[in-house]
Amino acid sequence: MTVVKVAAVQISPVLYSRAGTVERVVNKIHDLGRRDVRFAVFPETVVPYYPYFSWVKPPYAIEGDQLRLLEESVTVPSAETNAIAEAARQNQMVVSIGVNERDGGTIYNTQLLFDADGTLLQRRRKITPTYHERMVWGQGDASGLRAIDSAVGRIGQLACWEHFQPLARYALIADGEQIHAAMFPGALGAERFVDQMEVAIRQHALESASFVVNATAWLDPEQQAQLARDTGGPVGAFSGGFFTAVVDPEGRIVGEPLRAGEGEVIADLDLALIDRRKRMADTRGHYSRPELLSLRIDRTPASVLHARDTQAPAPRATEEDLFAR
Repeated sequence: MTVVKVAAVQISPVLYSRAGTVERVVNKIHDLGRRDVRFAVFPETVVPYYPYFSWVKPPYAIEGDQLRLLEESVTVPSAETNAIAEAARQNQMVVSIGVNERDGGTIYNTQLLFDADGTLLQRRRKITPTYHERMVWGQGDASGLRAIDSAVGRIGQLACWEHFQPLARYALIADGEQIHAAMFPGALGAERFVDQMEVAIRQHALESASFVVNATAWLDPEQQAQLARDTGGPVGAFSGGFFTAVVDPEGRIVGEPLRAGEGEVIADLDLALIDRRKRMADTRGHYSRPELLSLRIDRTPASVLHARDTQAPAPRATEEDLFAR
């Protein structure tokens, strides 16, 4: 494809409900499909919801919240991932979405990338949860720090403050991403967070010469008030932080960012702009100096079990042994 119609989606979760949130996501994919969108990015851990409780409650007080989130988190594969995959297939749409992924007794901040035929192309976990998130999520590994070929181009994914990690971003730049799926939680950090987010995604677009499609979640006033009641925190802790936007390879914002309410930013991306930008500054090519500066990355999937069979197999009996018996 030369021109790709994309959507950065600002959507509300159904608080405390995996099934309800997945249903909303599937309905939105069908809605975007009717408008000929070919690539959609949904917010960070929107399924079932971001762990806002960990932002305001002390560690000793979050046990019940953690267990509820664990119960509502997504396993991969599952009926929920199958539903999203099927919606992507029916609409011939590539979909990037953030989920809380349950693996045993641990939750991970995971990004799922589905191709236009419904194939799950990538399941990557945030490599280092940020600050309060470390009480909730496990750490990912570098196996997902790669760009993936899809029906709409070569896609890389990062979540939230991973955009503040230059080497993580460069891993995707060096892998030749064309479209970058960025996702943040929304309803967190107020306007300071918005300012930082905008700087981060525009800087990545400039450095990578890729398009950035960035999605944040929306919480309406009733949801914010509910979280304030449930956590004992101030409503202001769950307000602001909304900046759903599309950025081109020159670092320019395409269209009008969405700063409040549900909706989406839809844009046509002309992939020819990537070559125009890289003609002047290709940070993985002519504008790099690998003999001076380079990145070493270990993409080996991390595992808690490394089994080695140290017992030699029993020798096979010979004919002489059998007759001797």
